[in-house]
Amino acid sequence: MKQQFSLEPVDIVAHAPSLRGRKLMAAVAFVAGTGFTLFGYDQGVMSSLLTGNQFEASFPEVLVEASHPNHATLQSFTIAIYEVGCLFGALSNLWVGDKLGRRRTIVVGGSIMIAGAILQTTAFSFPHLIFARTFTGFGNGLITSTVPTYHAELSPSAKRGRMIMMEGTLIVVGVTIAFFVNWSSAQWRVPIALQLVFEIIMVTCIGFLPESPRWLVKHGRNAEAMAVLSAMEDKPFTDPEVQRTYYGICEAVGVETSSQGSLRELTTGGRSQNFRRTVIAVVFMIMQQLTGINLVTFYATIVFQRLGLSNTDARIISVANGAEYVLASIAAIYVIDYVGRRRLMLFGAIGQCIVMLLLAILGYINNTPAQIVSVVLLFGFNTFFAFGWLGLAWLYCAEIAGLRTRALTNALSTASNWTFNFVVVMLVGPAFNNISWRTYIVFAVMNATIIPVVYFFCPETGGRSLEDLDVVFALAYINGDDPVKVSLRNDVPLAGSREADEILGVSPGVQHHPLEKPLGASPSLGEARTPV
Repeated sequence: MKQQFSLEPVDIVAHAPSLRGRKLMAAVAFVAGTGFTLFGYDQGVMSSLLTGNQFEASFPEVLVEASHPNHATLQSFTIAIYEVGCLFGALSNLWVGDKLGRRRTIVVGGSIMIAGAILQTTAFSFPHLIFARTFTGFGNGLITSTVPTYHAELSPSAKRGRMIMMEGTLIVVGVTIAFFVNWSSAQWRVPIALQLVFEIIMVTCIGFLPESPRWLVKHGRNAEAMAVLSAMEDKPFTDPEVQRTYYGICEAVGVETSSQGSLRELTTGGRSQNFRRTVIAVVFMIMQQLTGINLVTFYATIVFQRLGLSNTDARIISVANGAEYVLASIAAIYVIDYVGRRRLMLFGAIGQCIVMLLLAILGYINNTPAQIVSVVLLFGFNTFFAFGWLGLAWLYCAEIAGLRTRALTNALSTASNWTFNFVVVMLVGPAFNNISWRTYIVFAVMNATIIPVVYFFCPETGGRSLEDLDVVFALAYINGDDPVKVSLRNDVPLAGSREADEILGVSPGVQHHPLEKPLGASPSLGEARTPV
C-alpha cells in the first residue's frame, strides 16, 4: 500500500494554529484539565450528598435503616449507575472516536453531560435521578476515553508525563470542590448544577484548539498536522526535530494496510503487537479500580462515620482528606518524568497493600486509638494512590497503544475502568455491612497481586515519543525479547530514523529522513512510505 505524505510550505503556514509553544500547551492542559475536574467533581458530589438530610428526604430509597437493609444496595446503585453510563459512553468511542476526531468527540460528550446535569438537577423521583445519572455518565464515558489520548498526542514527549499527570490532580480537585460545597437550604440541587460550569467551559474552549496531529496524519491532513507539530514545539516546520516527529507519525501510519482502524486490528500481533498492548491497557485500568480507591472516593463520608466520627466531623475530615490528596498528586507531577512510570506504579501498589492490611488489623481491634490511626492511614492510602495510580493510569493507557489502535484501545481500557468501577462501588457498601473490616483484606490481596503483574508485564513508556514505543514493541518481536526489558534499554532507535524503518518493516529507500534532507529542500519531500 502507498500512503502519500506530500507537503507544501504554503499549506503548512495556512494551517498554523493561533497559539504556539507554552501558550498552546497551557490551553490544551486547561481544557483537558477541565474535563477531568468535571470527572472528579461528579464522583465526589454524590458521595457527599448521599448522607445529606435533604437528599434523603427527596429520595428515601437511599436512606439505610434497620427496617430497610436493602437500601444499602440502592445507595450503592445510585452511585454505580453513573459508571454504567460511562461504560457505554466509552464503548461507543469504538465506533465514533476515530470518525469524529478527538475534538468533536469531546464536544459531543460535553453536550450530553450538559443535558444530563440539567436532568439531574430537576429530578423529583428516584427513577428520574437514575436515568439522569446514566445519561450524564454516557457523556463522561466519551470524554474520559478521549481526553487523555488528545492530551498525550498534543504533548511533547519530554513533558507528556507531567502534562497528563495534571489531569489526575484535577480529578482530585474536582472531588475536593464537591466536598467543599455548602449544603444549605438549596441542598443537593445546587451542587449537582455546579457541574454545568465545567461542562460549558470545556465545550466552548475546545473549539479554539487544534486537532491532534496524529489523527490528522491518519486522515490525510498532513499539512495541518505539520503545522500543529511546529506549534507544539514552537519551532519552524523545517526544524529537524519537528520533521523527525512528523516522519515518525507517518511511519506509524505507513506500516499499516488500511486507512481506518478496525476492531480486528486489536487482535493482531506481529511487529505492532496490538493485542498485547490492548490487553496491557485494559488490565491496567482494571487494576486501578481494584486498588480500592473508590472505597475512599465514593464512600469517604460514610467510611469516616463508620470509624466513629459524627456526620459533621466526617465531612470536615473528608475535605481535609481531599486537600491532602491534591497536594500528593501535585508532588507526583514533578517526579513522573524523572522516576519513570514503572517505579511509581510499584511504589503505589506496595504502599496501598500495606495500608489496607493495617486497616484490616485496626478494624479488628476497633477501639478509639485504632480508629484514629485508621483515619490517618486513609490519608496515607490517598498519597500512595496519587503517586502510583491516579493520573498515571490515564497517561499509561494513552501511551501504550499505537496510533492506529489508540482510540480503540483507550475506548476499551476506559470501558474496563468503568466496568470495575461499577463492580467495586456496588460491592463496597454491602461488603461493609456484611464482612465489616474484612473488606480491607480483600483490597490488600488485590494490591499484592498487582505488584508482580506490573513488574513482569508493563513496559516503561517514559522518556520516549509515542511513535518510539512502536519501535520498542517491534524490536522485541523481531528479536524474541521481552518488551519490558527492551523498554528499559537506551539503545532503541528513534522513530523516524532509518534504523527504526528497518525494525518496523518500512522500506528505508523510499522515505526522505529529516536529518538527512530538511523539509522544503526538495520537491520530492514526503514521498510514500511502503511496507516491506
